[in-house]
Amino acid sequence: MSDEEESGETQLTDKEKIEIAKWFLLNSPVGEIQYVAKDVRAVLKDERVYRIAAAEAFPLYNKSHMICLEFPDRSGEVLVTSFSEIDKDEYIDPRTTQVAIVDHVKQVCTDARPANDDELPSSYIEEYRCALDAEVIKYVSEAYPKGICCVYCTNGKDVEEPGSDFEFVVVISAARLSPQNFCNGSWRSIWNVEFKDDLQLVEVRGKLQVGAHYFEEGNVQLDAKHECRDSTMFQPPDDCAVSLTNIIRHHETEYLNSLQTSYLKLPDTTFKDLRRKLPVTRTLFPWHNTMQFSLTRDIQKNLGLESSE
Repeated sequence: MSDEEESGETQLTDKEKIEIAKWFLLNSPVGEIQYVAKDVRAVLKDERVYRIAAAEAFPLYNKSHMICLEFPDRSGEVLVTSFSEIDKDEYIDPRTTQVAIVDHVKQVCTDARPANDDELPSSYIEEYRCALDAEVIKYVSEAYPKGICCVYCTNGKDVEEPGSDFEFVVVISAARLSPQNFCNGSWRSIWNVEFKDDLQLVEVRGKLQVGAHYFEEGNVQLDAKHECRDSTMFQPPDDCAVSLTNIIRHHETEYLNSLQTSYLKLPDTTFKDLRRKLPVTRTLFPWHNTMQFSLTRDIQKNLGLESSE
């Protein structure tokens, strides 16, 4: 018999190890993937397996958490998202018209290049994009102390004049990381904005996600999601930008208020349903002197543990 059969243990294949490592990396709380990666690396004790898992997991994690990286020359910032992705490690910032080359595992921007003409929208589309971008920047600076935002054209970027449909995506990402205080949190929202010229209508679909992790003497995580829809009239760029930003502001404020209200009710509702209520006397159970309760004596009697007189 082999050593594995004698010990009763099943050896994991490299493929299984990679999948398990990826799961832990992808499920890391906001801002904590580097800490998780360090532990995963130590547990695996196989540099090749770790590098494969990290190479697959980090890009997915960075894009899902929409991390923000600074350009090497400090000329601006780029959001790492699926909407800004041009190539495997290249992400465009339409505001500075630069393309960032990203090292996903180290989570840094290593280089940058000017965006090509075919990577940028037409002047007609850019007028709408810039107007909306400017309004969203003002809103984010007021609502999120450390918020980052960007507007991308995801469809119809080559449209040159009125008469055709096009689509934008507004991305808002804000994170507050405080590992020294055992807590991290993030806000992520994605707004799909469809400009329908034939209907003279702009349809809006929003996906909001709030994540938080508190780990002082415990491990409590929050992952809340919300979706919403709205619409407005197709207007000139500046008017359209104001209307769309007001829609975003309204729905995000409404959702945040609903979260705050539900958490204020937690002590009197959810927590009370999860735990055993105190007796009417509101006194703690006297674990040091349980003999005073007949239940203890009944259990001892049934188990034949009652001492003979």
